Amino acid sequence: MTTVDTPGTPFAAVDADRLDRNALRLREHLHALGVPLRLHVKTAKSVEVADRVHAGGPITVSTLAEAEHFAGAGYRDILYAVGIDPHKLPRAAALLRRGTTLTVLLDSLAQAEAVTRFARDEGLRVPALVEVDCDGHRGGVAPTDPALVEIGRVLGDNLAGVLTHAGESYFAHTPQALHDAAQHERDVAVTAADILRAAGLPCPIVSVGSTPTAHAATDLTGVTEVRAGNYVFFDLVMAGIGVCTTDDLALSVVVTVIGHRKDKNWILTDGGWMATSRDRGTQAQAVDQGYGLVTDVHGTLVPGLLMTGASQEHGVLGTRDGQPVPDLPIGTRLRILPNHACATAAQHDRYHVVRGTTVEATWSRLRGW
Repeated sequence: MTTVDTPGTPFAAVDADRLDRNALRLREHLHALGVPLRLHVKTAKSVEVADRVHAGGPITVSTLAEAEHFAGAGYRDILYAVGIDPHKLPRAAALLRRGTTLTVLLDSLAQAEAVTRFARDEGLRVPALVEVDCDGHRGGVAPTDPALVEIGRVLGDNLAGVLTHAGESYFAHTPQALHDAAQHERDVAVTAADILRAAGLPCPIVSVGSTPTAHAATDLTGVTEVRAGNYVFFDLVMAGIGVCTTDDLALSVVVTVIGHRKDKNWILTDGGWMATSRDRGTQAQAVDQGYGLVTDVHGTLVPGLLMTGASQEHGVLGTRDGQPVPDLPIGTRLRILPNHACATAAQHDRYHVVRGTTVEATWSRLRGW
């Protein structure tokens, strides 16, 4: 029997029970609201994870490499939710010709003109969503901007609908703030869809989503799909804003104690930022979790201990309150709970799937663009 004491460290571990519980929670919530999930695979980037939580269903990707990889595994309804660069359109066309419905995203007339021109020249329909800005977080056009209708008219038959992403929800810190972000995201998306329809343009897809708003939404009237991906693993950022608890975190990095610096009150491990990432997403939250919290090999938090520093292949563990670090002998295995699951997962090319301390399977993970 393989256990978490067997593989060489550091390695990424996925708790099967927590993964299943996280998936069920969101599935039941969206079912109650009557809106389907479009799983975002950018966090796990693993066919095995997608098959387990959303087998064969519609997915969202953040790279064309993901689109190609998942299409090869049988996923046929794929949304590429990063603004389309015209030079990537031939790769999109190759997927369309394979029978995959690949929908692209854009928020400018220049992109719309490029898509329309390419689709005409190739004799294809390239379905496209117009990104609508609901909170000033990143891309998108305002729903009341005349450019929305202009883009829709340029796209013509390629217009598939609208998309919003409430990126600012990651900085909401109360249940009411999360609910307000979810409601605003829904309201903006539906308003944009109504404006397009009033102009005589089709808008069959009204897509919203983020892990915080997917869980906080109570009214999704007019929405046709919800996108979320981080929720399969969750992380300390999500726990910090109240979307989950640390007991829900399904991803961790197993590391080994390799040294001590008693003069600095440090424990050294073999898991540096190459294994856990440099993400400090909790730094602006009420509780700064350093580079991650520390559990024992069974997944139980070690009181007061966190990852306070990281160099390339060394992790530094210390205490928040200056109390002496626990006496953990060299060779002790620990788990680091990540600030940002997407960033930590990106450091690894496989997951060891664990139940308790037993390794049940190894799942592959895609890297690259």
